[in-house]
Amino acid sequence: MDSISHSHNSGSTVSCACGGQSSSGSGSLGREFTHFLLGCHALSFGEFTLKSGRVSPYFINAGSFNDGGKIAELGGFYAAAVRNAVSSGTISSGFDTVFGPAYKGIPLAVSTAMALSGDGNSVGYTFDRKEAKDHGDGGLFVGTQLKDGMKVLLVDDVMTAGTAVREVIPKLKGTADVQIAGLVLSVDRMEKTSGSDMSAVQSVSREFGFPVIAIATIRQILDSARSLTGPDGTPVLDSSLYGQALQYLDKYGA
Repeated sequence: MDSISHSHNSGSTVSCACGGQSSSGSGSLGREFTHFLLGCHALSFGEFTLKSGRVSPYFINAGSFNDGGKIAELGGFYAAAVRNAVSSGTISSGFDTVFGPAYKGIPLAVSTAMALSGDGNSVGYTFDRKEAKDHGDGGLFVGTQLKDGMKVLLVDDVMTAGTAVREVIPKLKGTADVQIAGLVLSVDRMEKTSGSDMSAVQSVSREFGFPVIAIATIRQILDSARSLTGPDGTPVLDSSLYGQALQYLDKYGA
């Protein structure tokens, strides 16, 4: 989720029904996901100061997926992105479990596994505890337990620096000799990390050697939002805000 310290204004959203996930091409999926984000009020345009100190003209708030229906829809989008990646050969098929880092990744792992299991294949889900449990079932992980040789698909929301992934990989590898099939994000912000010309997505993929994909890139979202209108017929993203977003990416984009 985008980290925000405060916002100078609430930004603009559009009221529409959440839904409409698709297994079609990435461009179509990106447009449908943009509509979903706006309908759930998870995407806003305006002026937002992030923890990094950057002033962003857009903000993505994963906390807006706050009920079962929205989370189920979101899992469907993750599953669609996975199917597209498998079809294109970006991610290999046959993974055993979907792993989401606690806490934000827990509903992502569960809903994605449920959506993928709807294809007739039973896919496990796994998440970690912040601290190992020394009573009851014990251990560091909940859900499908990791074993040597398993293929694990990681899911997360919006990666800013890749800290959560870098923390969880040693946990996974320290428990069993698992293979990481890839990492799926909701949005690739396509921004340089501090002190680097690479984005967090590029950096993590290079460091660990597995593919990192997103349901949509921020450029796909901006282009899609520009073509959408709100209930009053006005553009969701007007020319001024669109220009500000492009300037932001020119400055911070990887």
